[in-house]
Amino acid sequence: MSVQRVMGTETEYAVSLKAAGGHYNPVQLSFDVVNGAADQHSKSIRWDYRQEDPVNDARGTRLERAAACPDMLTDSPQLNITNVITPNGGRVYVDHAHPEYSAPETTDPFEAVRYDHAGDLIMQAAAERASKATGTPIALHRNNVDGKGSSWGTHENYMMLRSVPFSRVARLMTLHFVTRQIYAGSGRVGIDEHSEMAGFQLSQRADYIHSKVGLQTTFERPIINTRDESHSTDEFRRLHVIVGDANRMQVPQVLKLGTTSMLLWLLEHVEEADFDIDAFLDELELADPVEAMHTVSHDLTLAAPLELEHGGETNAWLIQLKLRQAVYQVAALIDGTDTTGEPAWPDKSTTSIMAMWGQALADVAAIRHAENDDARLALSNEASRVEWLFKWQLLEKMRRKIAAGVSDGAAAASSGWNHPKLKVIDLAWAALDPTTSVFAKLESRTERVIRAQEIAQAAAEPPEHTRAWLRGKLVSKFGSEVAAVSWSKLTARDPQTVSADDSAEFYGNASHAAASSANLFSLDISNPLRFTKQDCQTKLDAAEHAIDLLKALAITTEG
Repeated sequence: MSVQRVMGTETEYAVSLKAAGGHYNPVQLSFDVVNGAADQHSKSIRWDYRQEDPVNDARGTRLERAAACPDMLTDSPQLNITNVITPNGGRVYVDHAHPEYSAPETTDPFEAVRYDHAGDLIMQAAAERASKATGTPIALHRNNVDGKGSSWGTHENYMMLRSVPFSRVARLMTLHFVTRQIYAGSGRVGIDEHSEMAGFQLSQRADYIHSKVGLQTTFERPIINTRDESHSTDEFRRLHVIVGDANRMQVPQVLKLGTTSMLLWLLEHVEEADFDIDAFLDELELADPVEAMHTVSHDLTLAAPLELEHGGETNAWLIQLKLRQAVYQVAALIDGTDTTGEPAWPDKSTTSIMAMWGQALADVAAIRHAENDDARLALSNEASRVEWLFKWQLLEKMRRKIAAGVSDGAAAASSGWNHPKLKVIDLAWAALDPTTSVFAKLESRTERVIRAQEIAQAAAEPPEHTRAWLRGKLVSKFGSEVAAVSWSKLTARDPQTVSADDSAEFYGNASHAAASSANLFSLDISNPLRFTKQDCQTKLDAAEHAIDLLKALAITTEG
């Protein structure tokens, strides 16, 4: 009944030159940023791709490698590029011409957002170092689109029980992902992939979703991604979510992670509660989820009807209301309620998420009931929690100001949502550099649930309650002795026997054998909830070398 589970995020950043108009190679800039994130020791550590299996499908099939699009084969040797393991146990690397930060494993949505936003600090610092080293001023933006047809990802990952039929996961998550935009969208200027139509919409990512279910992530993007790489033990699967926006505000991102986790908890406990989940899903099944995804994003009134598969219609707000009610119903059936009728939530994080979900639906109701744009502009409290609304208010005020200064008809026609100034502000909202970021200047007007000092600490220290603690500390203390790292394995060199002929180039490369096994030792850390600070601190303090630490932990694990 808890929101707590292993979860984490991955953020691809837009990379460009700070000076407008210059020609640049985004791939080279991305490599420069990744190199800027490295220190002397972490540069020599390889990412171990041998645990990756990008063609395994959660629907019980495997895609033949020969049939896979090349960019799906993330374990391919040619992609074994520079990776940096950050002090907090995360990963920085180049993914599809973008510098990416993969946050370390965390155990609740508040901690996940804390470590996600720590990545902004890490990446901005890396960009500044890269700019200084290369003499090329590099800018990073936390967004998902360029308005010209390209989109890049902000991904979520959730560990869940494999015993839940994936068909149920797909059906419930489709409903959730289509409709959570109403409080989790980050807002975007432009309609359709190439901004063919002027306007503003709730989500940056929605227009780039074109299928219901699939293994792919960069073409015909699906609502439900089926890549089945758990990076964990056989008991669990990893739900990999690719439809979300790159939020700057904290509340929508915490909600995005927290509500999804609670719905996964619902799926994991429906049998215990004797809750007819299939009938529930039948009642709410959308006739065309992809079209509904676009409809919801394009509808600023939040009232657009969505056609149901079995007749009738509903809307995004009602679906979210029923999803929350279902969580309440199952929680009450399993653990009962208090004197007020509230389920006995087991921890502070869960209590907070359920309250925030309720507040989000109240905020959306206020937006829905606003009579016109003037009324929506006055919703300052709601805007402090709903990012797309905050951004829309900012841009709508600017649009009106521009229109008020226009005297002739031709100029008036260009003072709508296609005005260049609005696109500039939309982009500046996403800028990481606090000296140019519109969001940084307005952040004090948003509701925050995580303190700035907590985010700064998360950039330097790994989470204490997952295996990320060992990964981060191993690299920080013994970086030069670490040969390869992955989410589920750590490999160290023996400094007494390693040969000068052993090349670090091939450590962790799926197409090459590792160096002599006499020179290496690997520790399996498949269980994300093992190898925590409590498990490892004493042995870390006592170890003289990385290999000593891994061997000591292996003995403990076997015992």
